[in-house]
Amino acid sequence: MARQLQKEEIGLFQPTQPAPPSPLGTDSVDRDERALEGPLPGNAAPALVPQREREELAWSIHQAAGESFNVPVLNKGSSTLHQHEEEYSLELPEQNAPIIAFYNDRIRPLLDAVDSLRDLMITKEDIQLPTIVVVGDQSSGKSSVLESLAGINLPRGLGICTRVPLIMRLQHQPLPQPELVLKFKGKVVKTDEEHVSEAINRATDLIAGLGKGISGTPLTLEVRKNGVPDLTMVDLPGITRVPVHGQPEDIYDQIRKIIMEYITPKVSIILNVLSATVDFPTCESITMSRTVDKTGERTLAVVTKSDKAPEGLLEKVKANDVNIGLGYVCVRNRIGNESYEEARMEEAELFETHPMLSKIDKSIVGVPVLAQRLVQILAKSIAGNLPAIVKSITEKLNWNVAELKRMPKKMSSLSEAMTVFMQIIGSAKESLRKILLRGENDEYPDEKKLHCTARLFEMLNDYSVELHRNAESNPAKNSLMEEIKVLDETKGIWQPNFLPHTAFLTVLQRKVNGISSIPISFAKKVWNYVEEVVISVIMHHSDNYRQLQSSFRRAGHNLIAKMKERSVNWVMEIVEMEKQTNYICNPEYLSEWNKLMGQQDFFMKEVLNDEEWPSKVKLKGFGEIEVEKLRQPPHVLQQAFDMKMRMTAYWKIVLRRLVDCMALHLQLSVSKLVNKELEKEIVDELMGAGGGIERMLDESPSVNAKRLKINKSIELLQKAKEVVANHGLDWYLC
Repeated sequence: MARQLQKEEIGLFQPTQPAPPSPLGTDSVDRDERALEGPLPGNAAPALVPQREREELAWSIHQAAGESFNVPVLNKGSSTLHQHEEEYSLELPEQNAPIIAFYNDRIRPLLDAVDSLRDLMITKEDIQLPTIVVVGDQSSGKSSVLESLAGINLPRGLGICTRVPLIMRLQHQPLPQPELVLKFKGKVVKTDEEHVSEAINRATDLIAGLGKGISGTPLTLEVRKNGVPDLTMVDLPGITRVPVHGQPEDIYDQIRKIIMEYITPKVSIILNVLSATVDFPTCESITMSRTVDKTGERTLAVVTKSDKAPEGLLEKVKANDVNIGLGYVCVRNRIGNESYEEARMEEAELFETHPMLSKIDKSIVGVPVLAQRLVQILAKSIAGNLPAIVKSITEKLNWNVAELKRMPKKMSSLSEAMTVFMQIIGSAKESLRKILLRGENDEYPDEKKLHCTARLFEMLNDYSVELHRNAESNPAKNSLMEEIKVLDETKGIWQPNFLPHTAFLTVLQRKVNGISSIPISFAKKVWNYVEEVVISVIMHHSDNYRQLQSSFRRAGHNLIAKMKERSVNWVMEIVEMEKQTNYICNPEYLSEWNKLMGQQDFFMKEVLNDEEWPSKVKLKGFGEIEVEKLRQPPHVLQQAFDMKMRMTAYWKIVLRRLVDCMALHLQLSVSKLVNKELEKEIVDELMGAGGGIERMLDESPSVNAKRLKINKSIELLQKAKEVVANHGLDWYLC
């Protein structure tokens, strides 16, 4: 039976007779297939994706690529194939298989481009690449699976064999002689199948150090070999919870961090290696993969050691208790000194003849099936995600170039520094003019605090409301008793019914004293707000020159302090002026006084002559007034009423004057600040500090670090764009 299988396998993997005609009607086989003719080299592994299956695979990938890029998809046996040759830009001689040509000309560049982008470490720019990430618990058979796929020996031993992320890049080539290359830390080391395991160990020691520690720095192994599947996989350290001698105590946390970093991106394909000898739900690798892929849509499970625990394996795979969306593939790994050819034959015989394992569907068993599934999944993922990857590269490159242009120019002379300094002052002044004087908010559309004219209007309105709500502004306050007392104390030897100026001024001074703190508090509040605005704008415009910002901030604080002091002194003078005399030329005063005096006869009658002697009398503009106490001194009541009406009319003018004058004063003061005072204060501060302008020549560490970072990103993204162009991928993005 084994011999019969051996003949069949050799016939399948390495045909010695010309292949039958292509399904599309071509007369001869592809040049890659011709290169496969002849016996296998002595130690070579059989082709995991045979030519016949490679053709089928290319067809399925062609369809996937057609869906992703709107490429015309040809039906098998199509008679219109040649009508599409120009559209594909493919030359299809009659002796070539067109779908294989499509694979070589269209899909192979996709795989190569992604590998080249991975070499550039494009993920540093937060651009994720489709990747097969191999995870599994320690001793799950992970290394054996990779060995079977690559046909080479990987490091073996007790404990963790994989101590760094191993990026395995497999590429089929028609040449019989394999090419193996290790890349790490900028080094390139050639090796061969016999010594590759030792080379990996030495490279790992250089990356992770001697011992049993692990590292997140990757090691790349490129394998170009006849018959291997076109795959790139990342093999990660096996998961272990208990550290052994020589391992750090937090080994589990370190491994988990590395694994989560690789499997979290949505474009990662998780190859979860599970041993048939354990319950799948108990595997740590399942727990981790389900954390980032709850639906299992990007997880494929490979079940190893099928020959060790065949009982119930079919049921476990069918039950799918762990939600594996991409399905299962059961394999038997190489045992002992078996050659890879022998291992494949034994595997085929196992799943063909074993009483339990033979019941498993043949479409989900065997390393060749696993290889084909992985190539299909990876190629389809790349074809689907590449447009977004290329778009992201272009967008990030454009953003970084624009950001670099926005950064300050490096200066080499004082004249350059002075020019830039004056530009900063000029741009800051213009921004302040727009937001403080003209009410233009286009520079800060979403920062309402910097919509200054609106905020200042609101503050002025609140100030006016506070003045009018003050107790001194209530016309019904004291019900004429204050006026009567003042008149009684200011009477003198002069004509009867004469209203003394001293009495009016005494009441006025008391009222002004009652509200005097409000204008002062308002002036301070306004300048505190203006200070925040000025400092914010100056800091914004000098953001690229942090070495000068302390001087700018200090100048801003000093200037606002001076302006605030001036305003407070001015307000105190205004208050003193209002207390000094009662002057008004506004005709509204007389009009208001005459209107109020029109109620005098009614009021006097209600208070003195009404037989019912009411306790309250209602007047327009005053409300109800207590009048019982007013009947005691009737001789001064008429005079008190007149003075009350005069003061009520005059007080409205006083409050309006306090608001209007404050508004005009602040407008003028802010205008002076922006147009004259600010520039002078900043220049004096920098020149007085000594060497202020010279400091602009020394780029701040933060700006220098940002410049270096942007330049590195631009260099990386430009190389990535070249990779896309060099692999001819613009065709897919049209």
